[in-house]
Amino acid sequence: MKEANLPEIGADEILRKAFKYWSKTLVYQLIFSLVYLSILLFVLTYFATDYGLLDQYISAISKANEDVVVYQNEVNKIAENPNFISFYYIILGTLVFLYPLNIGFFQIYRKMDLGEKTELKDLFVGYLGINFFKFISFYLFWFIIFSYTAPTIILGLMWILITLFTGPLMFFMNKRIFETFSLNFHAIRKYPMIIFVGLLVAFIFKIVGSLLLLPLLFVLPFSNAMIYTLYSQIFHENNEKNVV
Repeated sequence: MKEANLPEIGADEILRKAFKYWSKTLVYQLIFSLVYLSILLFVLTYFATDYGLLDQYISAISKANEDVVVYQNEVNKIAENPNFISFYYIILGTLVFLYPLNIGFFQIYRKMDLGEKTELKDLFVGYLGINFFKFISFYLFWFIIFSYTAPTIILGLMWILITLFTGPLMFFMNKRIFETFSLNFHAIRKYPMIIFVGLLVAFIFKIVGSLLLLPLLFVLPFSNAMIYTLYSQIFHENNEKNVV
C-alpha cells in the first residue's frame, strides 16, 4: 500500500485517468460487450425456451397489467418449474465462465501505462493457464456469498467493497482471495471518499449513458477502468510479484 507521505490522491486525477482508459479502449469494450452479451443471451434464451420457462415468462408479463395477484401466481409457477433450478445453475455457470473477460482490461490498461502495444489477445488473458481457474473460482465464491448477503443490502454492499480490488490484486500481485480482504479493507479505510466518488461516478455513468441512449456495448465495461485507476493509485506493487 502506498505510504502516507506520498502525494494525496485527487478525485479529479482519478476521474481523468479512468475516462482516458475508457476513451482509448472503445474497440476492446465493443468486442468485450459483444462476446459477453452474445454468449449470455444465447444461453439464456436457448435454455429458457428448451425448459419451457420463456413461454411461462411471456405469459406472466402479459398478465402483469391485469391483476397483481395473477401475475404473482404466474411468477411462482416459474419458480416451481422442475427445470428452474437447472436453468439457474446454467446461467450461474455462464456468468462464472465469462468473468475472466474482465481481467483482460487490467492487462490492457497496464500495457497502456507502460507504453506497450495492446493486442486483441490481451482481452482474453484471464483464460490463459492457471488464470482461468483462479478467476472462475473467485467469481463463483463471490457470487455465492453475494447471493446470501444481497437481500440485506448493507451486507451486500460490504461484500462488494471488501472484494473491490480482489481481481487486480490476484492478477498483478498474485494474492490469494482471502489475502485480498485485509488489503481491500485497508484501502477503503484510508481512501473512503476517493473510492466512494469513483464508484459513484462509474454507477452514474452507466445509468446516464443508458438513459441518453449511449450504446450499452460501450458503457458496460467502464467499471473496469475505474477499478484499475483506483487500484493503480492506491496500491504499491512489489516488482518481484508484478506479473505484467
